[in-house]
Amino acid sequence: MDQKEKIADWVQDHKDELLQLSHEIHDYPELGFQEVQAARWQTELLKKYGFSVEIPFAGMDTAYKAVFPGKEKGPVIAILAEYDALPGVGHGCGHNIIATAAVGAGLALTQLMPELAGTLVVLGTPAEEGGGGKILMVERHVFDHIDYAMMIHPSTKNLICRGGLASTSFKAEYFGKAAHSSDPSTGVNALQGVINLFNAVDVSRQTWKSDARISGIITSGGKASNVIPDYAACEFTVRAQTISYLLKMVEDLKRLAKVSAEMIGATVKIGMDHAPYAERYPNHVMGETFKKNMARLGVEMQYPDPKVPVGSSDIGNVSMVVPAIHEYLAIADPSVNSHTVEFRDAAGSAKGDQAALLGAQGLAMTALDIFTDPALRQEIQKEFAASVPHQETAG
Repeated sequence: MDQKEKIADWVQDHKDELLQLSHEIHDYPELGFQEVQAARWQTELLKKYGFSVEIPFAGMDTAYKAVFPGKEKGPVIAILAEYDALPGVGHGCGHNIIATAAVGAGLALTQLMPELAGTLVVLGTPAEEGGGGKILMVERHVFDHIDYAMMIHPSTKNLICRGGLASTSFKAEYFGKAAHSSDPSTGVNALQGVINLFNAVDVSRQTWKSDARISGIITSGGKASNVIPDYAACEFTVRAQTISYLLKMVEDLKRLAKVSAEMIGATVKIGMDHAPYAERYPNHVMGETFKKNMARLGVEMQYPDPKVPVGSSDIGNVSMVVPAIHEYLAIADPSVNSHTVEFRDAAGSAKGDQAALLGAQGLAMTALDIFTDPALRQEIQKEFAASVPHQETAG
C-alpha cells in the first residue's frame, strides 16, 4: 500500500468521527470570534491524535494552531480551517465542511509524519464572514513561519484556481439635530447626509473602473416620519480587482462622506469593521497537484469560467504572503446560491459529508506531495515569486 492509499483509507476508517465533528459544528452555528464550541471540538480531536495545540492563538480566543512535527526540519505546511456561521442563516457557507476537511487531512497525515521531513500545521482561522481572522494572522506575522497554505470550500462546482476580489466594508454615521417636522429649519437632518452620500456614490461610479463594485444600505434612518432625525447611518460593501484600487475607492468614500455632512451642517463618523480583504492569487502549481489527487479519488476538477463573478475571502491576504490554494468541492446543484438556507441544508447533507471526506483526502495527499517533492516546491515558489505583487497592502 502506498502512502496516498494510507491517507485515503485512514479518512474512510475514521469517517464516523470526522462526520460527527462536521455535524456538531453545523448544528451549533456560532458567529465570527464566538466559535467557542467549534474550536473546542476541533482541538480536542487534534489533541487526541497527538497534535500540540495552542489556543487562544494570535490574540484571538477562538483561533488555534495545532502542530505535528516530522522526523526533521523541512517545509511547514498549514491546512486552514474555517468554522464561523452566518447571522440568521447558520452554516449557509458550509464552514463545517471546511473545518472537517482541514482536521481530517491533518489527522490522516499523522500516520506518515514520522517518515517525513517538515512540520504539519492545522490552523484554526475564525471569523471569515466579515471579521477577517486570517488578515489578523497575516498582520501578526503568523504566516512568517509557514511555507504553504491550503484549504477547500464547499460550492456547487468542483473548481481549482478560482480568484477573488479585494473587498471591504465602509460605514458612515451622521449626527445632526432633532426637530419637529413642522419646523425642519430648526434641526439638522442626519438622514439627508446619508442620502447625499448615496447620491454622491452614484455620481462617482463613472469615475471608478467599470469592474469596481459598490452596494449599500441605510442601517438607521430615524424613528418617526414626523421627527427630523438627529442620527442616521449607512454601510457599503466595496469590491475591486486589487486591494490597491480598493483603498483608492475608500479614500474617495471618505471624502464624499465628509462633503455630504458639510453640505447640511452635520458631522460624520467614518469606519470599517476590519482591514480590507485582498484579492486572491491561487497558486496554479499547487492547484494542479490537488486536481491530480482528486482525479485519483474519482473527482474531476475544473477551472472556473472567467465570465462568472467571484466573491471575496480573507484567504486572499494569505495568498499574498505564502503560496496558497482555496479549492472548491460541489455539495449542491448549481441553482443553489451560497449564504442561503438551501446551501445550509446541503452542508449538512450526505453530499456535504462526502465533500468533507474527499476534501480531507485531497488536501492530505497534496500536502504529502509538497513534503516529499523538492522540485514541486521549487515550481510552486517560482510561480509565487512571479505572479504575486509584494506590496504593503498584503495584510
